[in-house]
Formats: sequence, structure tokens, C-alpha cells
Amino acid sequence: MFDTPDDKSPAAELNERIRALMLRPGGRLTEDQRAEYQVLLQEWAAAVRGSVVRAA
Repeated sequence: MFDTPDDKSPAAELNERIRALMLRPGGRLTEDQRAEYQVLLQEWAAAVRGSVVRAA
């Protein structure tokens, strides 16, 4: 599905964005950042669910 090392799954890209948001200076998220975090978290969860293969 991901042919080269540069190809990342949507979940991995969202995870990177979430980590970057959490590593911002100040130690706390603003209200806008919290809202962004919530959106990213929901998108990440959907991406993870979409990538899960059911066992037979």
C-alpha cells in the first residue's frame, strides 16, 4: 500500500501533526489548539479504524 519509505499512512501523518501540536512551547494548549487537537484526534481514530483488517 505504501511503496516508498516517504509514503506514510494517513494515521501516521495525523499522529505527527498531533505530536507537533502537543510539543509546542508553553505546556498548555489554547482553546483554538484544543479544538484543533480534537479534530485531529477524531481524524486519526477514523484513519486507524479504516486501516484495521479484520481477522478471519
